[in-house]
Amino acid sequence: MDSSKTVWKPGNMLYPLPTVMISCADTSGRDNIMTAAWAGTVCSEPPCVSVSIRKERFSHDMIVSSGEFVINLTTSELTRAMDFCGVRSGRDVDKWEACGLTRMTGTCVKAPLIAESPVNIECGVISVTELGSHDMFLAKVLSVAVDSKYIDKNGRFCFDKANPIAYSHGSYYELGRKTGTFGYSVRKK
Repeated sequence: MDSSKTVWKPGNMLYPLPTVMISCADTSGRDNIMTAAWAGTVCSEPPCVSVSIRKERFSHDMIVSSGEFVINLTTSELTRAMDFCGVRSGRDVDKWEACGLTRMTGTCVKAPLIAESPVNIECGVISVTELGSHDMFLAKVLSVAVDSKYIDKNGRFCFDKANPIAYSHGSYYELGRKTGTFGYSVRKK
């Protein structure tokens, strides 16, 4: 082993991670927002994502009962609300009201979308896998809503203009400058 490396016990060191707000509703109409960093892309065809949630979280049973949720991407403007939704329970406080967030009706799910989020990904649960501290919800993407202020004149999505947020070891970071594009290393000049 190279002497410039320190070996740690096995752990989740895949950082940074996207920090998202998950909105959900149960079958009786109660809804909630929770913050998650254990979310990611699983498959592109069909489009699938996953989110891992602790069983004791208020949102967990809502998602189990409804079979749906919304992944709402976050921005620097949403950092305070995102943090609040991760450290307060919906059992005790209405996070929508506390954070001044707006419920928006989706096209495919009953769970509300967060209007202030630049991208809302409506998801239908395919399966739930118990993994220990978290259950992983595998979901098919049913619809995506994108704030038109992040679409350029060519119809391209410019998420960098939203100042997206990432999470690493207990801290939030704005993503920095672009350093390349997909395939640039082999593109002919």
